[in-house]
Amino acid sequence: MSRDPTPAVLVVEDEPLVRMIAADLIADAGWTALEAADAEEALRAIDDHPEVKVLFTDVNMPGPVDGILLAECVHRDHPGMELIVTSGKQHISEDALPDEGTFLPKPYAQADLVRALREKLC
Repeated sequence: MSRDPTPAVLVVEDEPLVRMIAADLIADAGWTALEAADAEEALRAIDDHPEVKVLFTDVNMPGPVDGILLAECVHRDHPGMELIVTSGKQHISEDALPDEGTFLPKPYAQADLVRALREKLC
């Protein structure tokens, strides 16, 4: 009998150190963490990794697609995927996010990130 793989969280963050820290926090909490530096890389990762259950994305990223637009695209194309959006530069109303998306302001504590992920994955 095959087991479902551990749910994965895709961390989309253009700052390598911030992305690495978030991925480490997620892995320390027991989930698989995948990383992407921008929206294009994130969309490829989602296509390549069906175990991704949560998109955790920064709002501000280089390129034509920011984190809000990425969340909208993912919600449209992968409606079962959970969404957590973060930013240290602006506050995003959860009403501005696709269905049941969560906003987590930076800087976030490990406990806050883990709590948000548990709400999405459990």
